[in-house]
Amino acid sequence: MQKLSLDALAREHLERAAAASTGRSASTVYGGHEHTLRQTLLALTSGTSLAEHENPGEATLLVLRGRVRLTSGETSWEGRDGDLIIIPPARHALEALEDAVVLLTVAKQA
Repeated sequence: MQKLSLDALAREHLERAAAASTGRSASTVYGGHEHTLRQTLLALTSGTSLAEHENPGEATLLVLRGRVRLTSGETSWEGRDGDLIIIPPARHALEALEDAVVLLTVAKQA
């Protein structure tokens, strides 16, 4: 069994995001290309966005810290600490409304 502290990883990646020119930092905490399930911790500084992109499979976004906005077409959802956002099966984008850390969980389509 393996145990990870998401709180410690969140602090570490927020520091990395603040130092990075892109304003973001990420790492896979579980899974990978050879697995169906992948969980990625993503830290974004306030105002940083992930441009619109395709949904690679069933996906959720758990907001660990801060506030984010997920947009798909004309619809958007805001999330803050503790909120779970179900990512729609469509193109979408993510914006940090303040410094934020999220846990992205994706189950790839076969």
